[in-house]
Amino acid sequence: MRIGELSERTGTSRRLIRYYEEQGLIVADRSPNGYREFAEYNVDRVMQIRGLLDAGLPTRIIKQILPCLDKPRVIYFPDATAEMIATLEHERDRMSDRIRCLTRNRDAVTEYLDAVLEYNRTGAVPAK
Repeated sequence: MRIGELSERTGTSRRLIRYYEEQGLIVADRSPNGYREFAEYNVDRVMQIRGLLDAGLPTRIIKQILPCLDKPRVIYFPDATAEMIATLEHERDRMSDRIRCLTRNRDAVTEYLDAVLEYNRTGAVPAK
């Protein structure tokens, strides 16, 4: 697929896709006319990259862990410096904190929504 289709399917700008390619996060083949041609798996890959960036990971760390997301998994231990390990531990802990917060907020919204739906269905305020 061309960059426009990848952009559309992932909701990612063409500029960002070109940046991901420059950073070595995704790879495109080139057609004879010079257009980028992306394989289907790049749809999931771009979504993974966006999720990791949204979680706060820098592209240099994302590049290191992307092979771990592939199947079969390929992990490169020689590249794991003490700094990288510390960064990954910090980011993992930060993500866990964010997941706990999101879960708490989701549960609060669910509880409120359930109460609203119950009220709309019965006209009575649900018991606590």
